[in-house]
Amino acid sequence: MSLSTHVLDSGTGHPAEGVGVSLYRGDRLVAAGVTDHDGRLRDWLPDGEPGKGVHRLVFDTGAYFARCGTAGFYPEVVVTFVIDDPAEHYHVPLLLSPFAYSTYRGS
Repeated sequence: MSLSTHVLDSGTGHPAEGVGVSLYRGDRLVAAGVTDHDGRLRDWLPDGEPGKGVHRLVFDTGAYFARCGTAGFYPEVVVTFVIDDPAEHYHVPLLLSPFAYSTYRGS
């Protein structure tokens, strides 16, 4: 069972360090962390998580862009996804710019 994310600032072409990320299952906060110097968040979940079901990753993009001195349009990005098999690894990357974002299921 594992879940990771990687945030890349496509406006600068660099990893997005210091982005706050929260994981929810339903309304319950499961875990929270901050992306490292490489824009990654790994090994951040409590044992047994993520479980099967619908989850949301909430990225605090507003605070990130404020620290960068950049005006952004999205104060947060919410990515909702389903975990069917908790035994698999799930990777949910975020490509971010001040006025757009994209995500996909990675490996």
